[in-house]
Amino acid sequence: MSIPLPILDAPVPSVSLAHLDDLWFQVSGTVCNLTCHHCFISCSPHNHTFGFLDVETVRRALEESVPLGVKEYYFTGGEPFLNREMVPILEWTLRYGPASILTNGTVFKDEWLERLRRAEDASLYSLEFRVSIDGFTAEDNDAVRGSGTFDRAMRGVRQLLAHGFLPIITVARTRDDADDVALVKGFARVLKAQGYDRPRLKILPTLRLGAEVDRQRGYRDEERVSPEMLEDFDQGLLICNHSRVVTDRGVYVCPILIEAADARLGATLAESLTPYPLRHHACFTCYQYGTICSNASSGRRDA
Repeated sequence: MSIPLPILDAPVPSVSLAHLDDLWFQVSGTVCNLTCHHCFISCSPHNHTFGFLDVETVRRALEESVPLGVKEYYFTGGEPFLNREMVPILEWTLRYGPASILTNGTVFKDEWLERLRRAEDASLYSLEFRVSIDGFTAEDNDAVRGSGTFDRAMRGVRQLLAHGFLPIITVARTRDDADDVALVKGFARVLKAQGYDRPRLKILPTLRLGAEVDRQRGYRDEERVSPEMLEDFDQGLLICNHSRVVTDRGVYVCPILIEAADARLGATLAESLTPYPLRHHACFTCYQYGTICSNASSGRRDA
């Protein structure tokens, strides 16, 4: 499902790329082993809108990123570990800079984690895992992510801990009345029971796109960014100010808007370094909550 281009009769502010700090890779396209009811790009085992990236494509982008000053690399999907080349891709990336991978944690193999443990130990840079779990009970999580996913994700967390990784657990507010304090306390209790003594949590808002439109609601007309809202606003809090995402269809402005036709900025990173108009409703969520996609966010907490 593509994001339609809004028809607007009001001025639309633009954000320039101040510096390309973060480079994202839509490494498994829109293919996922789960079908989550809140997924903003409706990833599933059957969604092949975007395809996988191979090692050579990633390597070329890594090379292109060096003179542009990229400081950190992120990998998302879909579920990245459905890409059979995910481990060598990460091994390559750790030659260039810190890497973070966004995963549901349900398909790990110990042999993969052993290789990645060795790769990080041999690198000057860090490897971060962000594991998505959307409830600190099976009842809450599985209602959104599918039956049995809570237990499988917790097994994945234990695997990461066993190999010396300390994952960031990302939690979406799947209810409008969600209490962040209760989420933090609940997850801290459950994760400590898994042997994760000082769990790291990142609380995220839901993006009212894709499957979330049917689960709760889409964006309202008034939920958009106006020029006045950007006056005296720190644009560094917006991902489009310092990031781009590589897909098998070209380079897009951000991982949230890959289904918006106007978000494709070119075939190469050099072609993508242009300002972007904040005409989409999802831009309003970034305005509200800051850089929700990266690790550096006010929503991240150590419990």
